[in-house]
Amino acid sequence: MTSWRTPLGLAGAGAGLLAWAAYHPASQLFGPTRRRVEPGELALTFDDGPNPAVTPRLLDLLARYNVGASFFLVGRFVDAHPDLAAEIAQRGHTIGNHTTTHPSLVWQPPARIAGEITACQDSIERATGGRPVWFRPPFGYRGPQLNGVVRQLGLSGVAMWSKTEYDWRDEPRERLVRRLGHVAGGDIVLLHDGSYREQGADRHRTVDALEHWLPRWIDGGLRLVTL
Repeated sequence: MTSWRTPLGLAGAGAGLLAWAAYHPASQLFGPTRRRVEPGELALTFDDGPNPAVTPRLLDLLARYNVGASFFLVGRFVDAHPDLAAEIAQRGHTIGNHTTTHPSLVWQPPARIAGEITACQDSIERATGGRPVWFRPPFGYRGPQLNGVVRQLGLSGVAMWSKTEYDWRDEPRERLVRRLGHVAGGDIVLLHDGSYREQGADRHRTVDALEHWLPRWIDGGLRLVTL
């Protein structure tokens, strides 16, 4: 006897696969992404800035240890603080595109995605004189239409991550310090120096945790790199 549950089960499995493809940072189903660096290297990435409440202190910390990082900037915040975006570039860090208004792109049509990326590219170019080559989708959410748009606009590709540290959570610094203890060579680490919701977000726990780990990573032989 053929069960009606079989097609429903297949449909459910298909929906689950599509959800994983759209939302999981390891998914490559909707196109290749960059998630790793070379063994022995470590790439710190910061989303949702620039944020005048935190980014300057973070830049000073990175300079103290002479290491680079990658900043995925939101276009409307770049427009609000172009001098801070320029400082990130002048200090030798990589700047990536994180859209202009930080929407979920999963169900957006290609024209809307292109508009978000292009407007952010233009904002960053006005502030820094250069245009990013890496794109990171807000929340990491991707649809099958994204990769083609990114390539058509001349970017190198989509940069995801191998470790996320949930540093946006309102929790004690010590928990973030413990999670960062799982970072290893080859990882691209997702952190935040701002919040997509508003400027002035408190991300000092992130800087505090990095003050703990940067000298330890360096002493352990890891080479911190930009994308």
